[in-house]
Amino acid sequence: MYKISFDRKLKQKKMKITVTGSLGNVSRVLVEKLTAEGHQVKVVSSNDGKAGEIEAVGAVACIGSLTDEDFVVRAFSGADAVYTMVPPEFSAVDYYEFADAIHRNYVRAIEKNDIRYVVNLSSIGVAFAGVAPLTRYYDLERRLNEVSGLNIVHLRPAMFYNNFYGSLGMVKEQGIIGHNIPGTAEILMTHPRDIAELAYGFFGSLSFSGHQLRPVVSDVKTGNEIAEILGNEIGKVLHWVEFPDNALMDGLLQNGFSRDSAETLIVNAGRAIREGLFDGYRDEKLPGGREFCDFAKEFAVIFRV
Repeated sequence: MYKISFDRKLKQKKMKITVTGSLGNVSRVLVEKLTAEGHQVKVVSSNDGKAGEIEAVGAVACIGSLTDEDFVVRAFSGADAVYTMVPPEFSAVDYYEFADAIHRNYVRAIEKNDIRYVVNLSSIGVAFAGVAPLTRYYDLERRLNEVSGLNIVHLRPAMFYNNFYGSLGMVKEQGIIGHNIPGTAEILMTHPRDIAELAYGFFGSLSFSGHQLRPVVSDVKTGNEIAEILGNEIGKVLHWVEFPDNALMDGLLQNGFSRDSAETLIVNAGRAIREGLFDGYRDEKLPGGREFCDFAKEFAVIFRV
């Protein structure tokens, strides 16, 4: 098990940090913590409507597309360190190419701006990229590792707790929740705030070197346990349902996913879980991570809105 601690006395001078991911589930927490310490933070967003919200948390808004190399180079200009991630784009016809193009731009921007420190939001699935059923899964670490002299930490979270918000309709109307995973299978999960706090710790000292991997697993529960915990918290009998792959795919397509994004990110990831591909990470729980019971309370608040 990784034991991670950071001596705040080692903090360097106030830094200039560029954060990608707009004010998403991870990035918002990270940005708020960095600006609270007086660091100069630029936040990259493709939504110009986010500019005011970004400025309200004390950061500078950089509005543009990560698929635009010139924009990414400008956004990274002057930064001592950057936080990189591939934003969700579930309508992308070819998700692999979408993600790979963004990482090519990250590499060019890092090299042109001579950036030496990066914290990269990766995924637990990257360790098995190219292995069935993750044959189309993108290796979003490889390109960054090829940058000469770059010190980088790849954070590898499991399934986000927040993904269950997408099931609120089924929970309310049908009393079910599920995936293409049997109720007895263990699911590794991560709270986005745990990711943000871990990233913040690395930015706080910039004392890391070389290429590092950090699994970020907050809790491990079976589908049946997930249904029971959420049901108890919302005061409703809730059942876990294992959806056939094709039924899950049809539901995702109806909700705006492209076929490639649905298959790559959701359906095949579920297959990997039920086939035990991630079992080797079961013992890598983050010390002090937020347990699923804690998230269930957050879920209940949204459920009652």
